[in-house]
Order: sequence, then structure tokens, then C-alpha cells
Amino acid sequence: MEITKDNKTALVFGATGLVGRHLVNFLLLHPAYEKVVIFVRRPAGIEHKKLVQHVIDLDHPEKFGHLLKGDDLYLCLGTTMAKARSREAFYKVDFTYAFQAASRAVNNHVHQLMIVSSIGASKDSLFYYSKVKGELEEAVQTLPFWSIHIFRPSVLLGERNENRFGEKIAGRIGNLFDRFTGGLLSKYKPIEADVVAKAMVSAAQGFKPGVHFYPSHWLQALAAEIEAVRPF
Repeated sequence: MEITKDNKTALVFGATGLVGRHLVNFLLLHPAYEKVVIFVRRPAGIEHKKLVQHVIDLDHPEKFGHLLKGDDLYLCLGTTMAKARSREAFYKVDFTYAFQAASRAVNNHVHQLMIVSSIGASKDSLFYYSKVKGELEEAVQTLPFWSIHIFRPSVLLGERNENRFGEKIAGRIGNLFDRFTGGLLSKYKPIEADVVAKAMVSAAQGFKPGVHFYPSHWLQALAAEIEAVRPF
């Protein structure tokens, strides 16, 4: 069963990021949502009759926690070690801010959580990035959401506000490698950010209690199915 029209409210963190920008656009177009509330550090420069924008300081959740009221929470927060410049700063963005937002939302009776993680996420990973993502996955599963959807994309492709040279190179190498191996390693193939965003919105419309994981190659297939049947 799928929700085709309703008066839901979506809450979004990371609305100005690569996945988040596409996500907000899809949410504003989707008939299931009457209101889209974004929480940003600076004005996002978006105007729409459905959109509500809160400029916040993520270091002070006690000042915005009461605003986290709605139906579906979308967490697209994330940075890189190069941008964060330290493990502590990276952890704050990729774990602390995300978990605090999820905790406040579920305390306000938000029903569903959609969160962007990463391929290879594991608390036991030798790679710090994957380890933190894995720790966050485990932490959010302890929260009493009715439904949790965890998305694990491979390298994200798309136009970013900042230059991430390493990801561009990884994307090109990944596409070439996938081509030469005949798709045998398709789960590692780079994925467009709008594909991830569209899959997140689609997953939130189903009546699926519990915890659900979405590997990168599955997201590709879902996006193609959505486009063929019911594009938005």
C-alpha cells in the first residue's frame, strides 16, 4: 500500500547539500506533503507556498527542538574529513547533529525517519567515515520511530556547491570499472544524488513499519521504476 495524497509535514536537515537540494524539490512537488520544513544554518534561497524555513544553530538543539513536529524526518547531514579538518568536527556533523535531530523529532511523535548513510557503513569498519556512519545507523535504530529507512548510496554524483575533486575522480573510475566488469560490481557504481532523493521520498510513502535498508544498486532500480510508473 502506498500513500498517494495526504496532508503530511516533512522535516528536512541538510536541505542545501547535494542530496538535500533534490530532496526538497521532490517534496515540494509531491502531493502527499502539505508542508515542507527545512532547518538550515543560513537562508537557503528557496521560496514556495509549501516551504517553511528555520535558520538555526545546530549546536543548540534546545532552541529549535520544539519546532521538530511533523510526520516524516529526512536527515541528509554530512561532511568530509577535508572540509571538517578534524575527526572531532566530522563526528559532530555526521553523528551528533543527526542523532540529536532524530532524538528530538521522535520525542515530538514524528513517525518516520529517512536517513542518508553510506555504502560500507559499519561501526567495526577500519575507515573512520564508514565507522561513524555505522555508529549512527545503530544509534537511530534505538529510537522508537514507527518506521526507519536507511539509505546506503555509493559515491554521489551531481553538482555540488563546493568542489570535491576526489569524489569526481572516484565517480569516473567507478563508472569505468563498472563498465569493464559488465556490472558485476554494480553495488559500488556511483549514483546520482537525485536518484537517492527520489528513492527517499518514495520509500516514505509506504506503510512499512520497522527498519529498512536500501543499498546503492537497489536505489538505482527503484528510481527507474518510479520514473516509469509515476514520475514526480
